[in-house]
Amino acid sequence: MRLRATLSMLGMLVALPAAALDYLSVAEPALAYDSPSRQGTPLYAVARGTPVEAIVVLDAWVKVRDAGGELVWMEKRLLSEKRMLIVSAERAQVRVQADDPAPVVFEAERDVLLEYVEAGPSGWVKVQHRGGQQGYVKVVQVWGL
Repeated sequence: MRLRATLSMLGMLVALPAAALDYLSVAEPALAYDSPSRQGTPLYAVARGTPVEAIVVLDAWVKVRDAGGELVWMEKRLLSEKRMLIVSAERAQVRVQADDPAPVVFEAERDVLLEYVEAGPSGWVKVQHRGGQQGYVKVVQVWGL
């Protein structure tokens, strides 16, 4: 009985679930695998900057969920804590202020990556485009929060 409890505790230490809504981004182009091993099957390539949600963290591997909801394994060393968002709407309007009538700074199409700057008023988030333009986008138009 004691051995079983010890083994159970060790198992918990090896595969710890990530904190709820723990988002990371891909630090450099990486492969998504079907298992936590390079001997696993590579499923597809993931572009640098792509946000992912950490679900389970192992020693050198992280099970992540992508914007499409797919669960895959990625090497931990290829992930970054830099917060990135991906446009999930057909077209997102990034505005000067967190207000629908505010002027539009730029529009971003689906799958465009935006850097998370800070939380905005309820329902909004401040973002930055790689070209340097900043503004507020509705949280329902992006994924990675």
